[in-house]
Amino acid sequence: MPEYLPTAPAKGTRDFLPAEMSVRTQVFGHLYGVLELRGFLRYDGPILEPAEIYERKSGQEIADQQLYTLTTKGGERLALRPEMTPSVARMIAGNAKSLQFPVRWYSHPNCHRYERPQRGRVREHWQINADIFGSDSANCEIEIFELIHDMMGALGATPDMFGVRANDRNLLSSALTDIVGVTAEQLPQVFTLVDRWEKSDRTKLSDTAAGIGLTDKQFEKLTEILSSGVALLDELPEQVKENSNLVKVLSSGAADLITFDPMIVRGLAYYTSTVFEVFDTSPENRRALFGGGRYSDLASLFTSQQIPGIGFGMGDVTLIDFLDTHELTPKPRSEADVVVIPVVEELTDAAREVAGRLRKAGLRTLTPVELRKLGKELTRADKAGALAVVIVGQEDWDAGNVTVRGLATREQRPVAVDGVVDAVTSLLRV
Repeated sequence: MPEYLPTAPAKGTRDFLPAEMSVRTQVFGHLYGVLELRGFLRYDGPILEPAEIYERKSGQEIADQQLYTLTTKGGERLALRPEMTPSVARMIAGNAKSLQFPVRWYSHPNCHRYERPQRGRVREHWQINADIFGSDSANCEIEIFELIHDMMGALGATPDMFGVRANDRNLLSSALTDIVGVTAEQLPQVFTLVDRWEKSDRTKLSDTAAGIGLTDKQFEKLTEILSSGVALLDELPEQVKENSNLVKVLSSGAADLITFDPMIVRGLAYYTSTVFEVFDTSPENRRALFGGGRYSDLASLFTSQQIPGIGFGMGDVTLIDFLDTHELTPKPRSEADVVVIPVVEELTDAAREVAGRLRKAGLRTLTPVELRKLGKELTRADKAGALAVVIVGQEDWDAGNVTVRGLATREQRPVAVDGVVDAVTSLLRV
Protein backbone atom coordinates (compact mmCIF):
# COMPACT_ATOMS: atom_id res chain seq x y z
CA MET A 1 0.00 0.00 0.00
CA PRO A 2 1.36 3.47 -0.85
CA GLU A 3 1.88 5.84 2.09
CA TYR A 4 -0.22 8.88 1.32
CA LEU A 5 0.51 12.29 2.75
CA PRO A 6 -2.11 13.79 5.12
CA THR A 7 -4.82 15.92 3.55
CA ALA A 8 -5.38 18.13 6.61
CA PRO A 9 -3.78 21.63 6.58
CA ALA A 10 -0.85 22.33 8.89
CA LYS A 11 -1.78 22.93 12.54
CA GLY A 12 -3.20 26.40 13.08
CA THR A 13 -3.86 27.01 9.36
CA ARG A 14 -7.09 26.62 7.43
CA ASP A 15 -8.41 25.52 4.05
CA PHE A 16 -11.14 27.68 2.51
CA LEU A 17 -13.38 25.67 0.19
CA PRO A 18 -15.46 27.61 -2.35
CA ALA A 19 -18.53 28.00 -0.12
CA GLU A 20 -16.51 29.49 2.74
CA MET A 21 -14.45 31.55 0.34
CA SER A 22 -17.67 32.99 -1.06
CA VAL A 23 -18.69 34.12 2.43
CA ARG A 24 -15.29 35.69 3.04
CA THR A 25 -15.32 37.45 -0.34
CA GLN A 26 -18.70 39.00 0.41
CA VAL A 27 -17.68 40.08 3.93
CA PHE A 28 -14.39 41.65 2.94
CA GLY A 29 -15.88 43.15 -0.20
CA HIS A 30 -18.24 45.18 1.99
CA LEU A 31 -15.31 46.35 4.12
CA TYR A 32 -13.19 47.33 1.09
CA GLY A 33 -16.13 49.39 -0.16
CA VAL A 34 -16.41 51.35 3.10
CA LEU A 35 -12.67 52.01 3.19
CA GLU A 36 -12.53 53.24 -0.37
CA LEU A 37 -15.58 55.48 0.10
CA ARG A 38 -13.53 57.23 2.77
CA GLY A 39 -10.52 57.67 0.49
CA PHE A 40 -8.32 54.86 1.84
CA LEU A 41 -5.99 53.43 -0.82
CA ARG A 42 -4.98 49.78 -0.85
CA TYR A 43 -1.34 48.69 -0.65
CA ASP A 44 0.54 45.45 -0.05
CA GLY A 45 4.04 44.37 0.92
CA PRO A 46 6.25 41.28 1.23
CA ILE A 47 5.37 38.44 3.55
CA LEU A 48 9.05 38.23 4.56
CA GLU A 49 10.70 41.09 6.46
CA PRO A 50 13.93 41.47 8.45
CA ALA A 51 13.27 39.86 11.83
CA GLU A 52 14.76 42.92 13.55
CA ILE A 53 11.82 45.19 12.77
CA TYR A 54 9.51 42.99 14.85
CA GLU A 55 12.05 42.33 17.59
CA ARG A 56 12.53 46.05 18.09
CA LYS A 57 8.99 47.33 17.70
CA SER A 58 6.28 44.67 18.06
CA GLY A 59 6.71 43.82 21.73
CA GLN A 60 8.28 40.99 23.68
CA GLU A 61 5.43 38.50 23.31
CA ILE A 62 5.54 38.58 19.51
CA ALA A 63 9.32 38.79 19.24
CA ASP A 64 10.16 36.07 21.78
CA GLN A 65 7.24 33.67 21.52
CA GLN A 66 5.28 34.08 18.29
CA LEU A 67 7.74 34.95 15.52
CA TYR A 68 8.45 32.50 12.70
CA THR A 69 12.04 33.15 11.62
CA LEU A 70 14.42 31.74 9.03
CA THR A 71 18.00 32.35 8.01
CA THR A 72 18.78 32.67 4.31
CA LYS A 73 21.78 31.02 2.65
CA GLY A 74 23.43 34.44 2.82
CA GLY A 75 22.95 34.60 6.59
CA GLU A 76 20.11 37.15 6.58
CA ARG A 77 17.54 36.68 9.37
CA LEU A 78 13.99 37.03 8.05
CA ALA A 79 10.57 36.55 9.61
CA LEU A 80 7.11 35.75 8.34
CA ARG A 81 5.18 38.91 9.13
CA PRO A 82 3.14 38.56 12.33
CA GLU A 83 1.47 41.92 11.63
CA MET A 84 1.52 44.64 8.97
CA THR A 85 2.22 47.85 10.89
CA PRO A 86 6.06 47.68 10.91
CA SER A 87 5.98 46.89 7.17
CA VAL A 88 3.79 49.85 6.31
CA ALA A 89 5.94 52.10 8.51
CA ARG A 90 8.96 50.99 6.46
CA MET A 91 7.08 51.69 3.23
CA ILE A 92 5.89 55.11 4.39
CA ALA A 93 9.38 56.08 5.55
CA GLY A 94 10.95 54.91 2.29
CA ASN A 95 8.53 56.88 0.16
CA ALA A 96 7.91 59.89 2.42
CA LYS A 97 9.36 62.42 -0.04
CA SER A 98 6.84 61.49 -2.72
CA LEU A 99 3.76 61.24 -0.48
CA GLN A 100 1.28 64.02 0.23
CA PHE A 101 0.52 63.72 3.94
CA PRO A 102 -1.74 62.83 5.56
CA VAL A 103 -2.25 59.54 3.73
CA ARG A 104 -4.97 56.96 4.28
CA TRP A 105 -3.87 53.43 3.43
CA TYR A 106 -5.36 49.98 3.93
CA SER A 107 -4.28 46.42 3.27
CA HIS A 108 -5.49 42.85 3.75
CA PRO A 109 -2.39 40.72 4.42
CA ASN A 110 -2.10 37.23 5.80
CA CYS A 111 -0.02 37.14 8.97
CA HIS A 112 1.69 34.36 10.91
CA ARG A 113 2.14 33.92 14.65
CA TYR A 114 3.11 30.83 16.61
CA GLU A 115 -0.05 30.72 18.73
CA ARG A 116 -1.72 27.90 20.66
CA PRO A 117 -4.70 27.28 18.33
CA GLN A 118 -8.03 27.93 20.06
CA ARG A 119 -11.27 29.78 19.43
CA GLY A 120 -10.35 33.18 18.02
CA ARG A 121 -6.64 32.33 17.56
CA VAL A 122 -4.87 30.46 14.78
CA ARG A 123 -1.33 30.49 13.42
CA GLU A 124 -2.15 32.04 10.05
CA HIS A 125 -4.80 34.71 9.76
CA TRP A 126 -5.90 37.50 7.45
CA GLN A 127 -6.23 41.01 8.79
CA ILE A 128 -7.58 44.25 7.36
CA ASN A 129 -5.26 47.09 8.36
CA ALA A 130 -6.36 50.73 8.08
CA ASP A 131 -4.04 53.61 8.99
CA ILE A 132 -3.77 57.38 8.69
CA PHE A 133 -0.17 58.64 8.52
CA GLY A 134 1.24 62.14 8.84
CA SER A 135 -1.06 63.98 11.24
CA ASP A 136 -1.26 64.54 15.01
CA SER A 137 -4.80 65.92 14.80
CA ALA A 138 -7.56 64.45 16.97
CA ASN A 139 -9.63 64.41 13.78
CA CYS A 140 -7.65 61.31 12.84
CA GLU A 141 -8.98 59.53 15.93
CA ILE A 142 -12.50 60.64 15.07
CA GLU A 143 -12.17 59.41 11.50
CA ILE A 144 -10.84 56.04 12.65
CA PHE A 145 -13.70 55.63 15.14
CA GLU A 146 -16.25 56.61 12.48
CA LEU A 147 -14.63 54.17 10.07
CA ILE A 148 -14.98 51.31 12.56
CA HIS A 149 -18.68 52.04 13.03
CA ASP A 150 -19.20 52.29 9.26
CA MET A 151 -17.39 48.99 8.64
CA MET A 152 -19.34 47.14 11.30
CA GLY A 153 -22.57 48.68 10.03
CA ALA A 154 -21.78 47.54 6.48
CA LEU A 155 -21.78 43.96 7.80
CA GLY A 156 -25.24 44.42 9.34
CA ALA A 157 -24.10 45.06 12.91
CA THR A 158 -26.12 47.52 14.98
CA PRO A 159 -24.51 49.72 17.68
CA ASP A 160 -25.84 47.50 20.50
CA MET A 161 -23.86 44.51 19.18
CA PHE A 162 -20.41 45.98 19.73
CA GLY A 163 -18.60 48.72 21.62
CA VAL A 164 -15.39 50.69 21.11
CA ARG A 165 -13.48 51.02 24.39
CA ALA A 166 -10.67 53.59 24.26
CA ASN A 167 -7.89 54.88 26.48
CA ASP A 168 -4.77 57.04 26.25
CA ARG A 169 -1.55 55.53 27.55
CA ASN A 170 -0.39 58.98 28.66
CA LEU A 171 -3.54 59.43 30.74
CA LEU A 172 -3.01 56.02 32.29
CA SER A 173 0.68 56.77 32.94
CA SER A 174 -0.33 59.93 34.76
CA ALA A 175 -2.92 58.06 36.83
CA LEU A 176 -0.43 55.35 37.76
CA THR A 177 2.39 57.71 38.73
CA ASP A 178 0.43 60.64 40.20
CA ILE A 179 -2.37 58.72 41.95
CA VAL A 180 -1.13 55.18 42.56
CA GLY A 181 2.51 56.14 43.10
CA VAL A 182 4.00 53.74 40.54
CA THR A 183 7.66 54.47 39.79
CA ALA A 184 9.06 54.97 36.29
CA GLU A 185 10.86 51.62 36.59
CA GLN A 186 7.67 49.81 37.57
CA LEU A 187 5.50 51.42 34.87
CA PRO A 188 6.10 48.92 32.02
CA GLN A 189 5.30 45.97 34.30
CA VAL A 190 2.17 47.65 35.62
CA PHE A 191 1.06 48.33 32.05
CA THR A 192 1.38 44.61 31.37
CA LEU A 193 -0.59 43.87 34.54
CA VAL A 194 -3.38 46.23 33.44
CA ASP A 195 -3.45 44.62 29.99
CA ARG A 196 -4.19 41.26 31.66
CA TRP A 197 -6.58 42.67 34.27
CA GLU A 198 -9.82 41.28 32.84
CA LYS A 199 -8.27 37.91 32.02
CA SER A 200 -6.98 37.11 35.53
CA ASP A 201 -8.58 36.57 38.94
CA ARG A 202 -8.01 38.99 41.80
CA THR A 203 -5.61 36.73 43.69
CA LYS A 204 -3.33 36.38 40.69
CA LEU A 205 -3.49 40.12 40.03
CA SER A 206 -2.65 40.89 43.63
CA ASP A 207 0.28 38.45 43.63
CA THR A 208 1.62 39.93 40.40
CA ALA A 209 1.29 43.46 41.78
CA ALA A 210 3.20 42.43 44.89
CA GLY A 211 5.90 40.91 42.70
CA ILE A 212 6.26 44.23 40.92
CA GLY A 213 6.68 45.95 44.27
CA LEU A 214 3.26 47.53 44.79
CA THR A 215 1.89 47.69 48.33
CA ASP A 216 -1.59 46.45 49.24
CA LYS A 217 -2.72 50.06 49.43
CA GLN A 218 -1.35 50.78 45.94
CA PHE A 219 -3.07 47.67 44.58
CA GLU A 220 -6.40 48.81 46.04
CA LYS A 221 -5.92 52.27 44.51
CA LEU A 222 -5.03 50.70 41.16
CA THR A 223 -8.21 48.62 41.33
CA GLU A 224 -10.20 51.76 42.06
CA ILE A 225 -8.88 53.87 39.18
CA LEU A 226 -9.26 51.06 36.64
CA SER A 227 -12.96 50.76 37.45
CA SER A 228 -13.63 54.51 37.66
CA GLY A 229 -14.31 55.06 33.96
CA VAL A 230 -14.54 58.63 32.72
CA ALA A 231 -14.58 59.94 36.32
CA LEU A 232 -10.84 59.28 36.38
CA LEU A 233 -10.28 62.27 34.11
CA ASP A 234 -11.36 64.63 36.89
CA GLU A 235 -8.37 63.50 38.99
CA LEU A 236 -5.71 64.02 36.30
CA PRO A 237 -3.58 67.17 35.75
CA GLU A 238 -5.03 69.65 33.26
CA GLN A 239 -1.81 69.71 31.23
CA VAL A 240 -1.97 65.96 30.68
CA LYS A 241 -5.57 66.18 29.51
CA GLU A 242 -4.87 69.15 27.22
CA ASN A 243 -2.28 67.07 25.37
CA SER A 244 -4.60 64.11 24.90
CA ASN A 245 -6.36 63.60 21.57
CA LEU A 246 -8.71 61.16 23.27
CA VAL A 247 -9.91 63.85 25.69
CA LYS A 248 -10.57 66.07 22.66
CA VAL A 249 -12.65 63.29 21.11
CA LEU A 250 -14.60 62.88 24.36
CA SER A 251 -15.31 66.62 24.28
CA SER A 252 -16.53 66.56 20.67
CA GLY A 253 -19.67 65.46 18.86
CA ALA A 254 -17.99 62.09 18.27
CA ALA A 255 -17.94 61.20 21.98
CA ASP A 256 -20.80 58.72 21.54
CA LEU A 257 -18.64 56.58 19.23
CA ILE A 258 -16.48 55.35 22.12
CA THR A 259 -16.42 54.55 25.83
CA PHE A 260 -13.46 55.73 27.90
CA ASP A 261 -11.93 52.72 29.67
CA PRO A 262 -8.70 52.99 31.74
CA MET A 263 -8.15 49.22 31.39
CA ILE A 264 -7.45 49.36 27.65
CA VAL A 265 -3.67 49.26 27.17
CA ARG A 266 -2.86 47.06 24.15
CA GLY A 267 0.21 44.85 24.32
CA LEU A 268 2.12 46.12 21.30
CA ALA A 269 5.09 48.25 22.27
CA TYR A 270 4.78 50.87 19.54
CA TYR A 271 1.53 52.49 20.73
CA THR A 272 2.26 55.85 22.36
CA SER A 273 -1.06 57.50 23.27
CA THR A 274 -4.57 56.62 22.04
CA VAL A 275 -5.38 52.90 22.21
CA PHE A 276 -8.71 51.17 21.64
CA GLU A 277 -10.38 47.80 21.30
CA VAL A 278 -13.68 46.77 19.76
CA PHE A 279 -15.69 44.31 21.87
CA ASP A 280 -18.59 42.00 21.12
CA THR A 281 -21.40 42.70 23.58
CA SER A 282 -23.07 39.28 23.19
CA PRO A 283 -22.84 37.10 26.34
CA GLU A 284 -22.03 34.19 23.99
CA ASN A 285 -18.94 35.90 22.58
CA ARG A 286 -17.97 38.62 25.06
CA ARG A 287 -14.43 39.27 23.89
CA ALA A 288 -12.22 41.73 22.05
CA LEU A 289 -12.68 41.52 18.29
CA PHE A 290 -9.86 43.82 17.16
CA GLY A 291 -8.07 46.99 18.15
CA GLY A 292 -5.46 49.59 17.40
CA GLY A 293 -4.02 52.89 18.45
CA ARG A 294 -1.73 55.82 17.77
CA TYR A 295 2.04 55.62 17.26
CA SER A 296 4.21 58.70 17.08
CA ASP A 297 7.61 57.21 16.32
CA LEU A 298 7.21 53.87 14.54
CA ALA A 299 8.93 55.16 11.40
CA SER A 300 11.99 56.08 13.50
CA LEU A 301 13.43 52.65 12.73
CA PHE A 302 13.85 53.82 9.15
CA THR A 303 14.09 57.63 9.11
CA SER A 304 14.82 60.68 11.26
CA GLN A 305 11.59 62.23 10.00
CA GLN A 306 8.82 61.92 12.58
CA ILE A 307 5.73 60.51 10.90
CA PRO A 308 2.83 60.01 13.34
CA GLY A 309 0.12 57.53 12.61
CA ILE A 310 -3.02 55.89 13.93
CA GLY A 311 -4.75 52.74 12.80
CA PHE A 312 -6.11 49.30 13.58
CA GLY A 313 -5.99 45.69 12.44
CA MET A 314 -9.25 43.72 12.03
CA GLY A 315 -8.56 39.97 12.04
CA ASP A 316 -10.69 37.53 10.08
CA VAL A 317 -11.08 34.87 12.80
CA THR A 318 -12.75 36.99 15.48
CA LEU A 319 -14.72 38.91 12.85
CA ILE A 320 -16.32 35.76 11.42
CA ASP A 321 -17.00 34.53 14.97
CA PHE A 322 -18.80 37.83 15.62
CA LEU A 323 -20.91 37.49 12.47
CA ASP A 324 -21.79 33.87 13.33
CA THR A 325 -22.75 34.86 16.89
CA HIS A 326 -25.14 37.55 15.67
CA GLU A 327 -26.40 35.52 12.68
CA LEU A 328 -25.01 38.10 10.26
CA THR A 329 -22.85 35.74 8.20
CA PRO A 330 -23.90 35.92 4.54
CA LYS A 331 -24.85 32.74 2.71
CA PRO A 332 -22.44 31.37 0.09
CA ARG A 333 -23.23 32.53 -3.43
CA SER A 334 -24.51 29.93 -5.86
CA GLU A 335 -22.17 28.43 -8.42
CA ALA A 336 -24.01 30.09 -11.29
CA ASP A 337 -27.02 32.22 -12.19
CA VAL A 338 -27.86 30.33 -15.35
CA VAL A 339 -26.76 27.18 -17.16
CA VAL A 340 -26.88 26.85 -20.96
CA ILE A 341 -27.45 23.24 -22.04
CA PRO A 342 -27.08 21.98 -25.63
CA VAL A 343 -29.32 18.98 -26.25
CA VAL A 344 -26.72 17.32 -28.51
CA GLU A 345 -22.96 17.70 -28.96
CA GLU A 346 -23.45 19.32 -32.35
CA LEU A 347 -25.04 22.34 -30.63
CA THR A 348 -22.08 22.97 -28.31
CA ASP A 349 -20.90 25.97 -30.35
CA ALA A 350 -24.44 27.37 -30.35
CA ALA A 351 -24.59 27.00 -26.55
CA ARG A 352 -21.25 28.78 -26.25
CA GLU A 353 -22.60 31.66 -28.31
CA VAL A 354 -25.66 32.00 -26.05
CA ALA A 355 -23.50 31.73 -22.93
CA GLY A 356 -21.28 34.49 -24.28
CA ARG A 357 -24.27 36.82 -24.59
CA LEU A 358 -25.30 36.11 -21.00
CA ARG A 359 -21.79 36.60 -19.60
CA LYS A 360 -21.41 39.87 -21.48
CA ALA A 361 -24.55 41.01 -19.64
CA GLY A 362 -22.88 40.16 -16.31
CA LEU A 363 -24.69 36.90 -15.62
CA ARG A 364 -22.65 34.04 -14.14
CA THR A 365 -23.12 31.33 -16.74
CA LEU A 366 -22.10 27.67 -16.97
CA THR A 367 -22.05 25.30 -19.92
CA PRO A 368 -21.47 21.54 -19.56
CA VAL A 369 -17.93 20.33 -20.19
CA GLU A 370 -19.15 16.75 -20.62
CA LEU A 371 -22.66 16.56 -22.02
CA ARG A 372 -25.07 14.16 -20.33
CA LYS A 373 -28.76 13.49 -20.73
CA LEU A 374 -30.95 16.59 -20.36
CA GLY A 375 -32.53 15.38 -17.11
CA LYS A 376 -29.12 14.94 -15.46
CA GLU A 377 -27.98 18.35 -16.68
CA LEU A 378 -31.11 19.96 -15.22
CA THR A 379 -30.40 18.25 -11.86
CA ARG A 380 -26.78 19.42 -12.01
CA ALA A 381 -27.94 23.01 -12.72
CA ASP A 382 -30.33 22.89 -9.77
CA LYS A 383 -27.55 21.70 -7.43
CA ALA A 384 -25.33 24.49 -8.71
CA GLY A 385 -27.91 26.97 -7.41
CA ALA A 386 -28.84 28.30 -10.84
CA LEU A 387 -32.26 29.94 -11.08
CA ALA A 388 -32.61 29.45 -14.83
CA VAL A 389 -31.47 27.21 -17.64
CA VAL A 390 -31.34 27.88 -21.34
CA ILE A 391 -31.92 24.74 -23.43
CA VAL A 392 -30.51 24.81 -26.96
CA GLY A 393 -32.42 22.31 -29.11
CA GLN A 394 -32.02 21.73 -32.82
CA GLU A 395 -35.50 22.78 -33.94
CA ASP A 396 -35.47 25.89 -31.76
CA TRP A 397 -31.99 26.88 -32.93
CA ASP A 398 -32.93 26.45 -36.59
CA ALA A 399 -35.84 28.83 -35.94
CA GLY A 400 -33.60 31.37 -34.15
CA ASN A 401 -34.92 30.45 -30.70
CA VAL A 402 -33.89 28.79 -27.42
CA THR A 403 -35.97 27.51 -24.51
CA VAL A 404 -35.70 29.39 -21.21
CA ARG A 405 -36.74 27.48 -18.10
CA GLY A 406 -37.12 28.71 -14.51
CA LEU A 407 -35.83 26.07 -12.12
CA ALA A 408 -38.00 27.27 -9.23
CA THR A 409 -41.28 27.27 -11.19
CA ARG A 410 -40.37 24.58 -13.76
CA GLU A 411 -42.10 26.76 -16.33
CA GLN A 412 -40.44 27.18 -19.71
CA ARG A 413 -41.03 29.02 -22.97
CA PRO A 414 -39.34 29.57 -26.30
CA VAL A 415 -37.45 32.85 -26.63
CA ALA A 416 -35.70 34.46 -29.59
CA VAL A 417 -31.92 34.28 -29.23
CA ASP A 418 -31.75 38.09 -29.30
CA GLY A 419 -34.11 38.22 -26.30
CA VAL A 420 -32.45 35.58 -24.15
CA VAL A 421 -30.69 38.07 -21.85
CA ASP A 422 -33.93 39.87 -21.00
CA ALA A 423 -35.80 36.62 -20.49
CA VAL A 424 -33.19 35.18 -18.11
CA THR A 425 -32.77 38.47 -16.24
CA SER A 426 -36.53 38.63 -15.57
CA LEU A 427 -36.40 35.13 -14.05
CA LEU A 428 -33.51 36.08 -11.77
CA ARG A 429 -35.48 39.04 -10.41
CA VAL A 430 -38.37 36.87 -9.23
